[in-house]
Amino acid sequence: MLQLQSAFGVVALLLIAWAFSEKRRAVSIRQAIVGLLVTLVTALVLIKVPPVASAFGAINEAVGVIAAASRAGTSFVFGYLGGAPLPFDLKAPGADFILAFQALPIVLVMSVLTTLLFYWRVLPPIVRGLAWLLERTLGVGGAVGLSTAANIFLGMVEAPLFIRPYLAQLSRAELFLVMTGGMAGIAGTVLVLYATLLAPLIPDAAAHFVIASVLGAPAAILVSLIMVPETSDQRTGGSLDDRSDPEMHASSTMDAIVKGTAAGLELLLNIVAMLLVLVALVYLVNAILGILPEIGGAKISLQRLLGYIMAPVCWLMGLPWSQAITAGSLMGTKTVLNELIAYVDLSKLPTEALDPRSRLIMLYAMCGFANFASLGIMIGGLNTMAPTRREEINELGLKSIVSGTLTTCLMGAIVGMLT
Repeated sequence: MLQLQSAFGVVALLLIAWAFSEKRRAVSIRQAIVGLLVTLVTALVLIKVPPVASAFGAINEAVGVIAAASRAGTSFVFGYLGGAPLPFDLKAPGADFILAFQALPIVLVMSVLTTLLFYWRVLPPIVRGLAWLLERTLGVGGAVGLSTAANIFLGMVEAPLFIRPYLAQLSRAELFLVMTGGMAGIAGTVLVLYATLLAPLIPDAAAHFVIASVLGAPAAILVSLIMVPETSDQRTGGSLDDRSDPEMHASSTMDAIVKGTAAGLELLLNIVAMLLVLVALVYLVNAILGILPEIGGAKISLQRLLGYIMAPVCWLMGLPWSQAITAGSLMGTKTVLNELIAYVDLSKLPTEALDPRSRLIMLYAMCGFANFASLGIMIGGLNTMAPTRREEINELGLKSIVSGTLTTCLMGAIVGMLT
């Protein structure tokens, strides 16, 4: 029954995207059907085909090794604060876990690994192959296909660097597709962090995060072309050879390690600062809302309000209504604040708050950068790379949050159909 509810949700979410469309009559039904089929088949192959599922299962072992390597570094630098053996008896289980010293430094290691894999030319051919598949199956231009494929591994600012020379030439629909791809995915630098947070709750969490990143590419194209349909015959090309790779400034492997560490440190400090500030702001908002009269025997909080607003969307993804308000609160936190805080909140929920299927759906539904802080980062980056499109980029900004959220929710509903 819940699977049918998720199937209904897939249709309903696409209708919501159509309701937000700039030109409803210009939406290509054929392209939408092909996009939905490609997304469904991709999800079916990645999740249900045993050899593929086993291959993705191996990713969890790789993530475990990366987490252990990070723990070795944090233990050496921070001692027991970073995960080394405690010099005293632990009285409260879990009290020895310190987010800033044990989990967040994984971002540094992943930043270095990503930089090295690009410098060694391991990732670029994979990205180009995925771009070729998107171009052949969904009919998008080579440039936007390349950017969307790069979003599987990179963030919303780094991925467009692959097509920086073409950004000024993109049609409005193609530009929006690039922005939606950025909002509907997460970067590899934080993927391992999120997988580490959810590993105790969701079996094979790392594999599901990788699947969500891959699945986000066709899903983003589907939703984007419904909300801002292509009305011209333009298909911006963009070569899929080595010349389309972003310029690598590293001069050697050691230089790549140094620059990857510096970039990771900037990201790490930004994450720590944003977490501190946003959690404090939420506390202040809840303190103000707490002045209001209680409703239903409980105080009003930001999480409760967001839960009521987003609960119908979570029900559409296939969650029982009894769990939809809790899940809606997570979706609201993810949209207003960011997905890291939402995943932290998910990891702290009592086991009875969401059943295993609902937790898996929420993993996919929150796997994207569609929030206001990320929007500022993306607009700033794109405006720098394509100053002649500044007005259009700013105009499409809020719409890209909607499209990115609908894309990840669509993935959640599709996973609900299959589980």
